[in-house]
Amino acid sequence: MSNVQAPKATAFQMTVNGRALAAAATHGVINPATEEVFAQAPIATREQLDEAVAAARAAQPAWAARPWAERQAALGALAKLYMENQEELAQLLTREQGRPLPKARREIEASAYWYAEYARMSIPPHVLQDTPTALVEARRVPIGVVGAIVPWNFPLVLAAFKIAPALLAGNTMVLKPSPFTPLTTLRLGELMRPLLPPGVLNVINGDDDLGPWITEHPGIDKVSFTGSTATGRRVMQSASVNLKRLTLELGGNDAAIVMPDVDVEEVAKEVFVGAFNNSGQICIAAKRLFVHEAIYDRFAAAFVALAKAARMGPGDQEGIDYGPIQNRPQYDRMVHMLDDCKRNGYKLLVGGELPKGPGLFFPLTVVENPPADALMLREEPFGPLRALMQFKDVDEVVARANASEYGLASSVWCKDDKLALSIAARLQTGTVWINEIQTVSPHKPLGGHKQSGIGVENGQEGLLEYTLPQTISMKRMA
Repeated sequence: MSNVQAPKATAFQMTVNGRALAAAATHGVINPATEEVFAQAPIATREQLDEAVAAARAAQPAWAARPWAERQAALGALAKLYMENQEELAQLLTREQGRPLPKARREIEASAYWYAEYARMSIPPHVLQDTPTALVEARRVPIGVVGAIVPWNFPLVLAAFKIAPALLAGNTMVLKPSPFTPLTTLRLGELMRPLLPPGVLNVINGDDDLGPWITEHPGIDKVSFTGSTATGRRVMQSASVNLKRLTLELGGNDAAIVMPDVDVEEVAKEVFVGAFNNSGQICIAAKRLFVHEAIYDRFAAAFVALAKAARMGPGDQEGIDYGPIQNRPQYDRMVHMLDDCKRNGYKLLVGGELPKGPGLFFPLTVVENPPADALMLREEPFGPLRALMQFKDVDEVVARANASEYGLASSVWCKDDKLALSIAARLQTGTVWINEIQTVSPHKPLGGHKQSGIGVENGQEGLLEYTLPQTISMKRMA
């Protein structure tokens, strides 16, 4: 039974200029396991966004002028804050996002880790020339005010991807969580107020109007957006009004390629986790699974057995492996994709029957060898619906893996290192994992090719995304 207690913060407010900011209007936040509204979240007005942007602009020069070490220390304090409040935050996250409580706790830990690791990073200037007559330095300077727009699937760690490097580089921020999962982020904004100067990090929530207001706002210098490719295109168009800098981490339809020399049962377990993590609601999930024909039957049997053994249910119950789809619009998109599979007569190896009763639960479903023009291969199945397909040779599978408008990540499973590396080099994705999957790190750059995004998050490259290059060229006077 549930051991989740009501969150300590019952009145959720925004944080602007270091203070609580209420809203005249609110919207309901549902628990996707019950489809019941359990809290109200504020809806920011355009004037309140203006207030948040003005606070960020006013705070930015002083924040950028602080020594780098002080900004590093601030990130370290934020990492500690997350862990000190882990249980409260995890319980609230489970209620609004649906993830099982142990996995919600891990998201808090991962977020804290991002802050702690970025607190160790720096950007030293690059001296290009230093002679008695001249000094030339290539430096990096902050961009200014960052508008960060975060999705509902991993609302805290994906916010950390943006907050940590942006603040470290000397920027200030206006952060907008998804209206489907705003509460934990709003609560964090409240907890962070004593740790950051007023205006450095402003947290506001809103309805469908707020995102476009942010992307077109003349007082915002950069937008960092994580979400669907379709929305990313609209963000890019809106941000062009004043040539905002952009980081867009967008959709994916990642391929996993399993070669015949692997330990079938062991690799099936790892690919299964990489396919269905967070009930498949992750951009870097393995969604198109290509398995060599020599081991296909064994792999399929092991993979289906894992799906049948998995427990799906409310995230606050013991022993649950997978929670619901987070929101009704996404659930309806997944149902439409499943209906397309059934309508076209594709073979379902497991799943496919929607449970009755409350909650946005979608069963772990595996489709065998859908054709290349199948909807689930052309579009991103952002939920627990996966394609399992046979292949014969490397050239064939590389061509099929690359036959997608997406290019976020992929994985290759092979004991032969040389062969694995040669396959990886041919894949048109920003990240290729070999014999591992979803090993995301503050130290590994993550960026998409093709329609999967622009720019990079994480690593030194991700930190540089929140800076502008500046060349200092000085002729020394005798």
